[in-house]
Amino acid sequence: MIPISMVGAQHDKESGAGWRATVLKELRREVGALEAGARPDAPALAFEAEAIDSHLPEGGLRLGALHEIWGGRAVPIDRQEPERTKKTGTTRTSGMSGFENPGGNGGAEDIAAATLFLAGLLARLSGPVLWCLKARDLFTPSLAAAGLDPDRVIYAETWHERDVLAAMEEGLQHPGLAAVVGEVARLGLTASRRLQLAAESEGVTAFTLLRPHRQTGAEPTAAATRWRIRSAPSLPPMPSSSAANPVAGIGRGRWRVDLMRCRGADPASFITEACDGTGRLGVSALLRDGADAPHLDRSAA
Repeated sequence: MIPISMVGAQHDKESGAGWRATVLKELRREVGALEAGARPDAPALAFEAEAIDSHLPEGGLRLGALHEIWGGRAVPIDRQEPERTKKTGTTRTSGMSGFENPGGNGGAEDIAAATLFLAGLLARLSGPVLWCLKARDLFTPSLAAAGLDPDRVIYAETWHERDVLAAMEEGLQHPGLAAVVGEVARLGLTASRRLQLAAESEGVTAFTLLRPHRQTGAEPTAAATRWRIRSAPSLPPMPSSSAANPVAGIGRGRWRVDLMRCRGADPASFITEACDGTGRLGVSALLRDGADAPHLDRSAA
């Protein structure tokens, strides 16, 4: 029989641990907001996926800030001093434990996954979206399938990639926009600082969709978050069409979502089902220590 005094001590210990975790999470949220130059109570867009929202300091994606989304296999890194591991010889970046550089560029499926991931976020914002790009390669029916009405998108087509960033910065001066998107191959620190400041000034959220042309590590960035989206094996096909799977006989797509950098939160990886017709992700699971993707239950969406 356990003495009552020991039970009480254990309860106090658990209560204290829970209290400390709550305080630390709140401090991380406030520090992250201060580092970004935003108010601690700045609004955020929830993913409505518990595993992701509970990991982010604001409980979602901070609005009125710059966010990077990588559509490829080139691994974003924040430091430029990679080190070689003795056993495997692979390149690992200090400060980003658990993420390796697999080499090569992302395939078309990864670019598509990143684009649809972004479209799902934009779908749940209100207002027009300015999409700056140099190539006319967006497939609007796919954007609509992720919940983003093509009529909400204003396209700014440029001949040169350098003009994409200039168009983004100009668009961020218009508070009537829900968000500004720019497709680029790379984003330097100076350019990211300019975009971050422009996003803060009018409260318009900025997204850069990175499509690297060759194997590369990302430069340091002023962006609030940095994500990498890759396609993952889909679940077995469903017998009939439904809201969660509009095409009968084809399983709903899945993505590996890597949070590479976030102020106030550690890097993390998630497995999600692709966005549904309202822009929401399916059931999400947090991957720990490089674990393989688990089998997920069907989303209720």
